[in-house]
Amino acid sequence: MSPMRIIIIGGGTAGWMAAACFIRFLPPGWSVTLVESDAIGTVGVGEATIPQIRLFNQALGIDEDEFLTATQGTIKLGIEFADWTRPGHRYMHAFGAVGRGLGLLEFQHYWLRARAAGVAGELGAYSLNECAARARRMQRGAPRTSPHLAEMPYAFHFDAALYAAYLRRRAEAGGAQRVEGKVVDVRMEGDSGNVAGITLEDGRRIDGDLFIDCSGFRGLLIEGALATGYDDWSHWLINDRAIAVPCAHGDTPQLPWTGATARDAGWQWRIPLQHRIGNGYVYSSHHITDEDAERTLLAHLDGVPQAAPNRLRFVSGKRRKLWNRNVVALGLASGFMEPLESTSIHLVQSGISRLLKMLPVGAADPAVAAEYNRQSDFEWERIRDFLILHFKATERRDTPYWRDRAAMPIPDTLAAKIEQFRAQGLIFREHEELFTESGWLQVLVGQGVEPRAWHPLAHGIGEGDLAKYMAGISLMIEREVATMQSYDDFLAATRPAAGVAA
Repeated sequence: MSPMRIIIIGGGTAGWMAAACFIRFLPPGWSVTLVESDAIGTVGVGEATIPQIRLFNQALGIDEDEFLTATQGTIKLGIEFADWTRPGHRYMHAFGAVGRGLGLLEFQHYWLRARAAGVAGELGAYSLNECAARARRMQRGAPRTSPHLAEMPYAFHFDAALYAAYLRRRAEAGGAQRVEGKVVDVRMEGDSGNVAGITLEDGRRIDGDLFIDCSGFRGLLIEGALATGYDDWSHWLINDRAIAVPCAHGDTPQLPWTGATARDAGWQWRIPLQHRIGNGYVYSSHHITDEDAERTLLAHLDGVPQAAPNRLRFVSGKRRKLWNRNVVALGLASGFMEPLESTSIHLVQSGISRLLKMLPVGAADPAVAAEYNRQSDFEWERIRDFLILHFKATERRDTPYWRDRAAMPIPDTLAAKIEQFRAQGLIFREHEELFTESGWLQVLVGQGVEPRAWHPLAHGIGEGDLAKYMAGISLMIEREVATMQSYDDFLAATRPAAGVAA
């Protein structure tokens, strides 16, 4: 097998994640070249992640404390949703399990029965991550107090630009080549229709075998050269604008979760880093002006803004093929779904992982690319459904935006999930869809979707034993949380050189 030349178009988080991973795992002799221009900025607002990012970092051999220092990172135990179901209401989608199943049955059925009997607490009382987050505590590794608890999963908040720079240093140290320059032409092979190479503004030509398009929304190769097409999901995910601005820390203590607060025409994110807080308002331009959105965002900051607001426009959806001929799209070049559940960086990670599993031998086989696209479509569509759930299942009718969201038709796949849960608390995870049963449970319950019944096997124990079962789980979690380090002490211990990277 002849070594292949992999050319990555565009840097940023997606480009340097790809370069660092390829240079780590590709066979000897394969080359990785990344082409980017300092004159072209990156979006760089994706700062919240989900626990799978730890697997990516571990695969690259990254030391976690070094990473947190280099990226000004903090810990994320989940996402708190404020004012989504109705004004004044809060719930958390925390990482990890909720409760413990009993026999053949999942926890939610016992919880639904116990709640109806008045012997159950709020759902969050049975989540180790939520209880730790609310108490502002944190730990790594195996549980200290009970073998029945799993290790607490966590993710990160970090500065995306610093993460890209950190990965660039690792990739270049491993042999990846960076070429500075602006692409002005894409050259095609006449017979195959593949991309043969690119030409830079100064006339340099770079040829390759496999091209990774990380050129952002414009999709220089996947769309500009190959006209792949785009599946527009904006009739479901209507938000089409975002304004992002960092601010200083105010009086609020460091919180180990991402904040997502519903606003009149969208929602606002809050992402606490070591050196600042990332903020943004994601909204529908059909329901609010850019100027009013910016005023709303600036009125709800913890501290003084540290930069001018950055305005973004987007169309929710994805390319019809993420792998077309000899081009694979990653990051914004592949599509975009708003960052409500912090999936943007994960989709880059899963795209890289999927490509490594299906790495072509010479010319890309159409059957391999088709399977890559089939798996990608499934992943994207299930994430899309999970995002739509947050907007569809709401009691809010106080603004035109929320009335429109509640009234919108939804994909059949999501409608089926909601109705199965309403019927009797059933949740089924298909194949390897990203969000687990626990994730769906927390959002369905948090958004006010109420089952009419629960599984009949939940009546297999008496009411007294049911009460003991529920109390035992919450007590087990309370004891574990009590042994944890304070979140402030945990952060201090992970950053011996805090402030250096800033």
